[in-house]
Amino acid sequence: MAKASIEVIEALRNTAKKLEQSNQYQWGHMGLCNCGFLAQEVTKLTKAEIHTRAMQSSGDWTEQLNDYCPTSGLPMDNLISELMAFGFDSEDLKHLERLSDGRVLQQLPFEKRNLRHNSKQDAVVYLNAWARLLEDEVVQSIEFDLEESFATAEV
Repeated sequence: MAKASIEVIEALRNTAKKLEQSNQYQWGHMGLCNCGFLAQEVTKLTKAEIHTRAMQSSGDWTEQLNDYCPTSGLPMDNLISELMAFGFDSEDLKHLERLSDGRVLQQLPFEKRNLRHNSKQDAVVYLNAWARLLEDEVVQSIEFDLEESFATAEV
């Protein structure tokens, strides 16, 4: 699962917002699909730059993630490395492309978990649910020493 950090959560929320406002969503376009929109947000590459990098190798996002080699020097592998350095892993990206991570889907009401991977609206729902999941992880990781807090407040 992606690193539960403010930066990752913000990237997911920004991606959802930009995707929701865009009229250019194309699931079959490497720069305009679920992963493509996230890659635009994280790397600041354009949809065309992402698509051009992707076309230098074969396959969709899942196939390219399966073939990923961090030392290949291939432009798409460099892009994937950048996403991983930001806090995502290859499984996150595969799940994003198919809207399929069970932990993310559990954030949704049962009757709304049957998301279509090539639906812009469903991708927005998934990205926001993923951000909520990571937010919950961040909150749960915060530890408070209440005794020390009360002792300091009384002074």
